[in-house]
Amino acid sequence: MSGEDPTLERHFRGHKDTVTALDFSPNGRQLVTSSLDNTIMIWNFLQQVRAYRFVGHSDGVNDVCFSPGGNLVASASRDRSVRLWIPTIRGESTEFRAHISTVRSVRFSPDGQQLVTGSDDKTVKIWAVHRHKFISSIATHTNWVRCVRFSPDGRMLASCADDHTIRLHDARNASSIHTFYEQKGVVSHVEFHPSGTCLGATTSDGAVKIYDIRSRKLLQLYNAFTAPAHCLSFHPSGHMLVSSSSDSTLKLMDLLEGRVAYTLHGHRGSVPACTFSGDGQYFATAASDKQVMVWKTNFKPVELCSQLDDTISQSAASPERQQDPLEVTIALTPEQSEDEREREDANQVTTVNTNTRSEKQQETRTQQVGRGSDSDIATSLEHIMTQLDTLTQTVVILEQRMSLAENKISELVNTHRTQRTDLNGGHD
Repeated sequence: MSGEDPTLERHFRGHKDTVTALDFSPNGRQLVTSSLDNTIMIWNFLQQVRAYRFVGHSDGVNDVCFSPGGNLVASASRDRSVRLWIPTIRGESTEFRAHISTVRSVRFSPDGQQLVTGSDDKTVKIWAVHRHKFISSIATHTNWVRCVRFSPDGRMLASCADDHTIRLHDARNASSIHTFYEQKGVVSHVEFHPSGTCLGATTSDGAVKIYDIRSRKLLQLYNAFTAPAHCLSFHPSGHMLVSSSSDSTLKLMDLLEGRVAYTLHGHRGSVPACTFSGDGQYFATAASDKQVMVWKTNFKPVELCSQLDDTISQSAASPERQQDPLEVTIALTPEQSEDEREREDANQVTTVNTNTRSEKQQETRTQQVGRGSDSDIATSLEHIMTQLDTLTQTVVILEQRMSLAENKISELVNTHRTQRTDLNGGHD
């Protein structure tokens, strides 16, 4: 890793309770967050465009994510439901009861056609996004499922639970592939490496681990935190990861050198969530202090490490290296009292009530959170830009399908020619 140190670029305040999860939009222009205050919020990076609070869940929201196309947002809640939102000012959403207990995790498949959910009812379930059709259920865990993720190619699922296991599943037939057992702590989060060959995990004893999926062995172990580790996210290059903890710190880890590169101080209290943007230029963090922070990585771009195990196995983090890591501490939280923060948040909030559609015919409402004067024109422009992005992504998908069709036609023509040659004794 080379370049300048990470820097704090923006911080957002608007939630009234712990921020539990967050995700960048595919175009990098927005950030969605969920909170125990029963709401999700979508933050815009343009100063003149307001952020929006979406209200619909009846209990705390544990997880939230954008769809690969950016035209939908999925949220998972303690109220046992999953909601699909259209991320516009109207805040329209549909709800379906996904589990019989708290839903802790939700993610779209890479093609955006499916959802996977994990719950305290000990199951992992796969759903079709269209009409929320149930596809399959995986009931291999014996305790609460904390997190579940699709592999980059969409063929596998990884899930972790309070039964001290990480389980790999075949997403196509819901069969079990392998189980990693955690002897000491409970695994709280799992994430696939961008190459799809490795799996990252955080544990309640403060460790961050990297597993090789093919050899099914532990590649790297970082005893990074003095409190439970909550979340991790890989940089798109595959060479770095960011992880968060209950000890209020963030760690940036250099996977090639097998060491903690930076320790970041900014939040007050536990930090449940962290994630890199799609281009890797930024990462965002969320905490029990109700704040969302956006950091600039300042890393020099590097190519994707497609063979992570071959590259880093020789530099795996050993206990000796963990005792004295090369790290830089950055303290960036402005000194501000809780009362001052609450007054500032209150000054930023205005409310707009709208009726939205849901399968239960429930009424939801959206609230606008302002960071300046009213700007209807800017909001309209942002809405138009979002629609243009969706249209562009649709065109790209259609072009890809046309290309595949052309390739298949070409293969059929070549096959026909070969068969004619064989029938004519080698002469076409």
